[in-house]
Amino acid sequence: MNPQSGKVWYFGWNIVAAATVLTMLTVGMRMGIGPFFLPMAEDLGFSRSLLSGIIAAGMLCYGIGMPLAGYLVAIRGTRFVLLTGTAIIVASTIWTVLARDPVSFFLAFGVCSSIGLAFTSPVALTPVLSHWFVRRRGTALFFLSTGSMAGIAILTPVFSWAIAAFGWQNTLLGFAAVFALLALPTVWLVMREDAPIHADQRPQDLATASANAGTAPMPFTRVRDALRTSTFWQIGFGLFACGFSMNLMGTHGMPMLMDHGFNAATSSLGIGTIGLVAIFSTLVLGRLSDVMPRRTLLAVIYLVRGLGFVAMTAVTLHWELYTTAAIGGLAWAGSIALSSAILADAYGVRLVGVLYGWTYLGHQVGATISSLMGGWAFDTFGTHWVSFGSASALLVAAAVVSMSLPVRHTSRVAQASESA
Repeated sequence: MNPQSGKVWYFGWNIVAAATVLTMLTVGMRMGIGPFFLPMAEDLGFSRSLLSGIIAAGMLCYGIGMPLAGYLVAIRGTRFVLLTGTAIIVASTIWTVLARDPVSFFLAFGVCSSIGLAFTSPVALTPVLSHWFVRRRGTALFFLSTGSMAGIAILTPVFSWAIAAFGWQNTLLGFAAVFALLALPTVWLVMREDAPIHADQRPQDLATASANAGTAPMPFTRVRDALRTSTFWQIGFGLFACGFSMNLMGTHGMPMLMDHGFNAATSSLGIGTIGLVAIFSTLVLGRLSDVMPRRTLLAVIYLVRGLGFVAMTAVTLHWELYTTAAIGGLAWAGSIALSSAILADAYGVRLVGVLYGWTYLGHQVGATISSLMGGWAFDTFGTHWVSFGSASALLVAAAVVSMSLPVRHTSRVAQASESA
């Protein structure tokens, strides 16, 4: 039966739902570390600078684990990587709650936990979704962005409540237990890599791909060949700017707003508005990514976000803060999903996991630099304009660079070969 006839539910959407839930848990844990910070520091007797260094190193380890996860997906499959990541998360969580000295805590929480989360992150899920979706690939991948935003918006207050009620150790153990209970059946029952031969394409899509097959370039077969192309590095630069800006706002956004006269509640609500709006905007952006040039949409996202950083740094009134946050939330998510979709379009789904992993490493390098730069620049110059202005400049440059990415239609032969 034809899954695109409208009479049969396409199983690929089950994989999308499962991947979205896993992404919500993974990203929510990685980016929702704020509620754990002070309880961990006080209980373990760590200084804030020491714990900050461990967390920053963990961000970098998370990025380093991405290309490794992508490589393992390519040679061992999605199921193997997700199961391995789940086992690492459970084991590293137990080690973390038992660790009392800085070295053990760094190895458990900073290194091993970050690697486990990298193995269960979108880099392990993007290839299987790209196999199952060609025509609606943008929409499918954008659901991972929805999961990311939901993870930040939902798990951060949940962690805060749980830590106050049960302590940070029991909260971590509870997270690991819930993650395993959801991940294990999902991996065994839902994650399938044997997609239909033509994925979600309709007969007219196949006819178009066949007509273009004689003129489109051949898809890449080796990672080293892809690494020599400008497209890879253009996407990598954009994700570097993305990581720099998002982590800067997440780490130093509240202090910046409070230094400008807003209280803690107003500042947190302003930052939270960005994530809340982004949950819903990803659904619209995902649909747009399948009907308009992806490079154009990516450039618009970077440009709006870049201008938003200038506006957010300049706001002085409550209505200005919430309006800027809401507009910024429209373009806060989507750059990662679009970048992975463009990688799949340009290089084929066989290489997308490894290439996405390498470009996401750049994202985490940017996040690590902005974490350190935000505090250093304010201490040195007495203003947040240096770091937030740098983020704005990087995002505007990423918008310009994105406009020179290849259009989606140049990859028709790759799509045809994926479906053959």
